[in-house]
Amino acid sequence: MPDLLFELFSEEIPARMQARAAEDLKKLVTDKLVDAGLVYDGATAFATPRRLALAVQGIPARQPDLREEKKGPRVGAPDKAIEGFLKGAGLTDIAQATVQKDPKKGDFYVALVEKAGRPAIDVLAEILPLVVRTFPWPKSMRWGSGRLTWVRPLHSIVATFGPETEDPDIVPFAVDHVAAGDVSRGHRFLAPATFRVKHYDDYVQKLLDAKVVLDPARRRDIVLHEARQLAFAQGFELVEDQGLLDEVAGLVEWPVVLMGSFDPAFLKIPGEVIRSTIRANQKCFVVRDPKTGTLAPKFVLVSNTEAVDGGNAIVAGNERVIRARLSDAKFFYETDLKTKLEDRLKKFDQIVFHEKLGTQAERIVRIGRLAAELAPLVGANVDSVKRAALLAKADLLTEVVGEFPELQGLMGKYYALAQGEDASVAAACEEHYKPQGPADRVPTDPVSIAVALADKLDTLVGFWAIDEKPTGSKDPYALRRAALGVIRIVLENGLRLRLADIAEFAGAHAPARHVTIVPKLISEVSEADIQSGKIGTTIDHTPARLADLLAFFADRLKVQLREQGARHDLVDAVLALKGEGQDDLLQIVRRVEALAKFLETEDGKNLLAGVKRATNILRIEEKRDGTRYTGAVDAGLFREAEEWQLSHAIEKAQGEAEAAVAREDFAGAMSAIATLRPHVDAYFEKVTVNADDKAVRANRLRLLDGIRAATLAVADFSRIEG
Repeated sequence: MPDLLFELFSEEIPARMQARAAEDLKKLVTDKLVDAGLVYDGATAFATPRRLALAVQGIPARQPDLREEKKGPRVGAPDKAIEGFLKGAGLTDIAQATVQKDPKKGDFYVALVEKAGRPAIDVLAEILPLVVRTFPWPKSMRWGSGRLTWVRPLHSIVATFGPETEDPDIVPFAVDHVAAGDVSRGHRFLAPATFRVKHYDDYVQKLLDAKVVLDPARRRDIVLHEARQLAFAQGFELVEDQGLLDEVAGLVEWPVVLMGSFDPAFLKIPGEVIRSTIRANQKCFVVRDPKTGTLAPKFVLVSNTEAVDGGNAIVAGNERVIRARLSDAKFFYETDLKTKLEDRLKKFDQIVFHEKLGTQAERIVRIGRLAAELAPLVGANVDSVKRAALLAKADLLTEVVGEFPELQGLMGKYYALAQGEDASVAAACEEHYKPQGPADRVPTDPVSIAVALADKLDTLVGFWAIDEKPTGSKDPYALRRAALGVIRIVLENGLRLRLADIAEFAGAHAPARHVTIVPKLISEVSEADIQSGKIGTTIDHTPARLADLLAFFADRLKVQLREQGARHDLVDAVLALKGEGQDDLLQIVRRVEALAKFLETEDGKNLLAGVKRATNILRIEEKRDGTRYTGAVDAGLFREAEEWQLSHAIEKAQGEAEAAVAREDFAGAMSAIATLRPHVDAYFEKVTVNADDKAVRANRLRLLDGIRAATLAVADFSRIEG
């Protein structure tokens, strides 16, 4: 079957847009092919800085013929209705239609419409220009006198269609005076001449001969391999950066890897500053000494051309720019060191964190109070925690963070250490932002833990207070990430914290829309002010608002546990319980783990079936009778030995399970509940629940409720699937 080769050749496409553009091109064309009845075998899209390309294999040579019945009006309908039917069906006389009988609705006309399939190349001639004109670039432009909008000026279009064994045809269309053809071009500098292409394999090889590597993945592999080898040859190792690798692969069609150097004196600057400077300004990689783990005064650049001088001029040019940029970074860093972190804090009095949540200064005070409350709960020194909370945000006002915002926190650590702060205080300046994503590390130092939790909980409680909660896919304040951060910190450090108590304390010191905020410059805050409550305000923190925030945490916990492989129904079964410990994240996780292990056993599976059976019977009977069968059973109404046995087993198992839960022995609680299994099985085998005697029947239904109540000591079994 024929194949399609489609290339859109233009000026340089921004690297950040290329991958998405290739996927969009593939989807737009293939979706339209399928809609037209042209089901293909496979499709692959590629992007380079100057071209988008698509290869679609196995397209039928023509559309299939279509035959469909078109229902018309009833026999005897008005003439105008008949005329409209004939016109729509393409008939000239009503005699060409057939009559279909319907005993209920009466006889009506039916026309058999046959539509011959069109050649695929004609369909493509309609599809491809439409794709070009409606392509969803994030930003596009117009040029010259044309009407087409494209990411950059479009120069040529390749569109060939035909079997591999034959010379293909050119799909006949034009877009804004750019006609489709079979002519492409190579590398802008190394092989700018045009050349004709036929099929995909021919196209890829001719591009390679013309110094263009079409596949972005191959360009990435070339850059990574050569950069590693170049660094290794000089005794260094490459500091790998996937984001930068993707970007530079989108900046070149023919990657050439070179190495340059900079003055070792710049190594006095923190390595992250050097890396950010070189990365942001020149898109270059840095290397390190594998023996010391510190940066070496070298960098790796990726050129888009093979220079006659071996790249010496290119390297020299990059070295000049990097020297200037590192000089700026060194100046910023040294200037920052001249001002103590705490001396910067007074500027936060004029910086609004959020119009409804006060200034950044007020927020720092709130974080400090909450962190001090958390300190003994996580084993941290209270004075260190207060100091860390006070300084943690100060680096936001430094020159280096102003230039490289991604270094916030990290620079705070460097400045704190340089200014003689305790190591744990300095670490908290960096780590209180963490974790910022699922792959980010979690702080483990107690001081960092206290400040990180306080920072995130203050954010959550504050935005809940002003009704700025996440909605759908919108989460402008990253509140989901903050909640997941709290959960990961608690779980990965094995912390026993009551979220309700912590959130309530945080809420007690968060500003509210209906309370006048007491102004107080952070530079004038004293310990007495903080302890007396003069700083900050109270919040209209209703039980409903707190419950809603805890429910949000429960949802985030479900997400976290599912990502770790836990069954969602088991998480729901544990979270459905009420009472003590349901805001203790670590206890919830341990319950889920114990429940999962229990349900893997034969006793667990069979008991689950029995509990579900009891629950279903109760649900049906309670709905039919309009009453709840709860409360104590009457032993005087027992008629079978199995009733006595089950009743005693429930009482014993429930007591043992509740005692085990109280001492947090969840495996023991599961074992206690497991003893019900043979008695539940015997009860359903020997006892008829719906007895003729109404009192006996009600008593037996209450016994079933006893089964349900006993298992609620460990989980809500009704929420478990299977």
